[in-house]
Amino acid sequence: MGSLMTGEMTVAAAARLVLETTEPREKVKAARAVARAWRQGRLLHRFDVAMPARPGRPAKPDLLPPARMPKRGKGGSERGRIAMLHALAHIEFGAIDLAFDLAGRFGEQFPRAFVDDWFGVGADEAMHFALLDRRLRALGSSYGALPAHDGLWESAEKTAHDVLARLAVVPMALEARGLDVTPATIDRFRSAGDKRSATIIHRIYCDEIRHVAAGTRWFKYACDSAGFEPKSRWKWLIETYFRGMIKPPFNDSARDQAGLSRDFYEGVAAREQV
Repeated sequence: MGSLMTGEMTVAAAARLVLETTEPREKVKAARAVARAWRQGRLLHRFDVAMPARPGRPAKPDLLPPARMPKRGKGGSERGRIAMLHALAHIEFGAIDLAFDLAGRFGEQFPRAFVDDWFGVGADEAMHFALLDRRLRALGSSYGALPAHDGLWESAEKTAHDVLARLAVVPMALEARGLDVTPATIDRFRSAGDKRSATIIHRIYCDEIRHVAAGTRWFKYACDSAGFEPKSRWKWLIETYFRGMIKPPFNDSARDQAGLSRDFYEGVAAREQV
């Protein structure tokens, strides 16, 4: 990280450095160092380096197609809780790369505050991963001990050409779904007596509201700049690029806090099964 101290590294080069870092602990350190260097004015606001097609990944976990992933259960047993924590750790690990890729790939199209937000989000995701990995170790496991899937980065690949598509799919659909399901996950951990894990997940949940809010805010900004009506454009992008369903139940309170009102997703939401 020494080159980050010189004031000669650009935003794009720093973002690529994080993306290309392979080992989890080193990626966490890189994410924090880059975010700190940006906050302290030690990075040039330039976009002179392309982002990699794929980020660096460790040898473990094994990446499987989503359909081949083993069932995790509901988190009542210790084995089920470890599987859930591992899945969450994998999401947070991938989210580090998504945030820095967003800043490095698309930042030139936006004011400096765009980099402020997404480097900050990336540092948050690094902290979340570190907390989850530490908890896994306390429970006798670790990140990489179980298989995972690559669905998050597949969404990034599909939207690498269009910042509106990226914002629509990643923060405003995938991360927003996390706001819907996480409160029940927290309750299951608390019911199982695992208050430490529940506290970590609740902290992540509160931060993710801010992250979805950043995605929604920049989506609306980009739509205004391009002359699109945000809600209709979001619906078109979801129908075009999102593999999956926008499905209830929705955490309308958390989504509203993030600026993602129901009239965004009401028309494309799958009907709840009776």
